[in-house]
Amino acid sequence: MLWLLSDERNDARLEWSLATLPKGNAFVFRHYHLKEVARRKRFEELASIARAGDHLVVLSGDANLAIKWGADGIYGPPGKLGKLPGLLRLTTAHDAREIFLANRAKVDGVFLSPVFPTRSHPGGGCLGPDLFHELGARAEMPVIALGGMTAERAKTLDWPRWAAIDGLS
Repeated sequence: MLWLLSDERNDARLEWSLATLPKGNAFVFRHYHLKEVARRKRFEELASIARAGDHLVVLSGDANLAIKWGADGIYGPPGKLGKLPGLLRLTTAHDAREIFLANRAKVDGVFLSPVFPTRSHPGGGCLGPDLFHELGARAEMPVIALGGMTAERAKTLDWPRWAAIDGLS
């Protein structure tokens, strides 16, 4: 499964990215840079395109807001996801401690990152394939590779679930 994550950097290409993303994948709307009214409007625009492609639509925010906005799930820190029925709950992890926290919160999926060098964190370290697989084996939920991911890198990593900000837009 492919996951497209939004942010300010890829905003101008999101309509195209969502329209060309193979059917039945997923979209995580972050857009932290927008104020509430503009954020809601942009969410509705992009969610409409995502749903036309049979994609899951996940909102970075709290569970009540996700329900109010009609999202399929929420994305955020494991301790702040809430447990409202019917919402997919996704978090991020960068190390063994955060995998432990995701396991304890019983989330539905975890974005493990950064696998490879990424523009999001220039000059920052990355997990690399070996540590990614080691940490992924500790997770009690599906792991989604994130960070510098492209289709080619997903094949090299031999991982079926991956996400990108730039790599899919």
